[in-house]
Amino acid sequence: MTSYALVSGADRGLGLALVKALLDKGYHVFAGQYGETAEALEALDELSGGRLRRIRLDIGDGGSVQEAAREVAGTTDRLDLLINNAAILGNITATIQDDLDFEGMEEVYRINTLGSLRLSNAFIEPILRSETKLIVNISSEAGSIGNCKRTSWYGYCMSKAALNMQSQLIDNQILPQGGRVLVLHPGHVQTYMQGKLDASGRLTPAVSAALIIGMIEQRLADGETDKPLALKDTEGKVWSW
Repeated sequence: MTSYALVSGADRGLGLALVKALLDKGYHVFAGQYGETAEALEALDELSGGRLRRIRLDIGDGGSVQEAAREVAGTTDRLDLLINNAAILGNITATIQDDLDFEGMEEVYRINTLGSLRLSNAFIEPILRSETKLIVNISSEAGSIGNCKRTSWYGYCMSKAALNMQSQLIDNQILPQGGRVLVLHPGHVQTYMQGKLDASGRLTPAVSAALIIGMIEQRLADGETDKPLALKDTEGKVWSW
């Protein structure tokens, strides 16, 4: 049976690496493309044998999300895997004693928290019609309140903490229906979240994506539905909410 996955933020970085990894696993992948052009994704499309479909997707825009849902529905009525990967970083230097960019923080929250909620909400019925019924939310150790040592990163940290709560709320709803949410910290990944490559990360996108796919496969293989939801990193460590 054909397995379908959707990945947001697939233009480059971790999202692109996740698309590649899923194609290697035999999935048919809907790749959420934010920009008008995405050369690496377009090249991958040409090599996919028709198993990759690029869809324009701005998770911060409700109309864009609904249009993406209509495009997916034109191909399949079920979605085996949704990976909410798209995110932005925002200002990471201002402290409470500085002038804070509240409009910028609202944008971070609109993408990182409400964006993933828009996508999960739009696709929840196709997800629940599949056999796997799995939503994967790419969170961050930055969203852990118990482990927080930062004095800045307001928008990003708060948006990821809210994403963690969102994940628990969704999991509570879909667990009795056989669904689950997986909340993952992808590690310190080389990323484009500030608009240009930040190569300081310990993990390349490909390495992080491979570890994430391993966590997904482990979750699907264990078949247990009584484990409490937790924020885990790609090495299996559980982070405090």
